[in-house]
Amino acid sequence: MSPPGELEFKGYAMTDRSDWSELQVVSFQPKTFGPEDVELAITHCGVCGSDVHVLSQSWGATRDGPVIVGHEIVGKVTRVGESVKDIHPGDRVGVGAGVTSCHDCRACKEGYENYCPQLVIALNANYPDGVPTQGGFSTGIRAHQRFVFPIPDKVESRHAASMMCGGITVFHPLRSNGCGPGKKVGVVGVGGLGHYAILFAKAMGAEVYAFTRGTAKAEDAKRMGADHVVDTTAEAFWKPYEFSLDIIISTVDHFGPGASLPNILSMLYVQGKYITVGLPPADDPLPAIHPIVLARNTSSIGSSFLGTKEDASAMLQLAAEKNIVPWIEELPMSQAKLALEGLKAGKARYRYVLRQDIAPVL
Repeated sequence: MSPPGELEFKGYAMTDRSDWSELQVVSFQPKTFGPEDVELAITHCGVCGSDVHVLSQSWGATRDGPVIVGHEIVGKVTRVGESVKDIHPGDRVGVGAGVTSCHDCRACKEGYENYCPQLVIALNANYPDGVPTQGGFSTGIRAHQRFVFPIPDKVESRHAASMMCGGITVFHPLRSNGCGPGKKVGVVGVGGLGHYAILFAKAMGAEVYAFTRGTAKAEDAKRMGADHVVDTTAEAFWKPYEFSLDIIISTVDHFGPGASLPNILSMLYVQGKYITVGLPPADDPLPAIHPIVLARNTSSIGSSFLGTKEDASAMLQLAAEKNIVPWIEELPMSQAKLALEGLKAGKARYRYVLRQDIAPVL
């Protein structure tokens, strides 16, 4: 037991790799507390496709021992290190997939700590001293202040939670690639990530094109703010949009048989950007293309990973100013199995968010 007044660290963990979605409550050792660290008692945690990939081991085997996932974390600050600035006990903050980095490399010094070669991820990893990281399906977490994001009063905790990964994953490339008034942005896939891409791109002033298989999500996409909804099962669906889009954000994590990346890239205008943020299983790479496809419009293919603290601040401020509300289904954390299996089965509309129910947060 922790001393009175101290946070007790417990979480819902996978303890049997053969039963990936069956989670058990375990106690765990948190990050060794440092002078620039922030500790928070978790109130909410979103459920991300990456959690499913880790637990189901489609990205490779998990480490030995219990594994607690969850990296869309919101909670109340309970403790701060002596060198922490602008974050105080009692503040409401968020933490995403990154929890610390080396703080000394070029990327860290230039504010790109999310790309640090020694970035430590909140789940299925280890801190530099060997302590295993455990994620947000738990009572608490500790993270370096650069990876802790104050949440504006106008943004509810349950809404902010899935922004910590799902939101920032698409906001970062939209922001860094110039999304705004006068731009045409395509969003491939209307799912957990895609719905955020539509919400943010529209709020940033772009004209938004949503590309989705079939028509089942067409009305949802329009309500999210899409100006155009395109059925990718229609013959030559890309033809009317060739040479027109400035940015395409692809959120899909699987390209089916016969999928044609050249057809998608043909929709980009000169120097257009195709940014893929969906991360498929390790054995499912992007379809092959010939360089001539890129030469025709000098388009480029890129990706994005998490976001900077400045990105997170800008995203949350935009959400507050524009009243951006994600489409979520909220469940008690004890029903994480239902959310994980629902996400894997494609039932999410459009993000699951869990309320921490192991210990009350006062």
